[in-house]
Amino acid sequence: MGSIVQGSDGKVRCGWCSAAPEFIAYHDQEWGYPVADDQRLFEKLCLESFQSGLSWRTIYAKRDNFRAAFAGFDFNTVADYTSHDVERLLADSGIVRHRGKIEAVINNACRARELVAQEGSLARYFWSYESVTEVGLEAQSRSYSSQSKALAKDLKKRGWKFVGPTTVYAFMQAMGLINDHIPECWMHGVIDHARSSFTRP
Repeated sequence: MGSIVQGSDGKVRCGWCSAAPEFIAYHDQEWGYPVADDQRLFEKLCLESFQSGLSWRTIYAKRDNFRAAFAGFDFNTVADYTSHDVERLLADSGIVRHRGKIEAVINNACRARELVAQEGSLARYFWSYESVTEVGLEAQSRSYSSQSKALAKDLKKRGWKFVGPTTVYAFMQAMGLINDHIPECWMHGVIDHARSSFTRP
């Protein structure tokens, strides 16, 4: 199970907040809130892919640079990127310059466009894999779930890249497809309420 930490404001939060000062705002304002916006969903999955082998702090610090480099993660725009764009991005010191991951984002943008044509929206597709807390499993006690494994498998079948079960699970945690805040965390109830009032796509 994940740890907890008490902030200077007296609030108890998930222990990972103590890793960096900027994580408190991310934890309180973003992590776990349900998201139905296709562009935000695509962005988060791409950023989680870039995080593979790195720390979230590294990616989070460069998030604005990633947004500028990838047209705000508008997948309809990124899907049309060419080899010239790949070279441009490899020269961009503001992002993680990993050819495989850059090319994966462009590939996944193409796959996202196809998926929207088939399923209606990314949100409708991703939320069909909504995760529930399994009996006997505590919050932040695992790095993947049966749902993340199933979603990763289907994405790979559809041609997506850098979308393993652990990457997909981190995406699901962040985008509210599961409430994985520690029960003692002050945000756990907030996210439960947000999820209960959230209209599924």
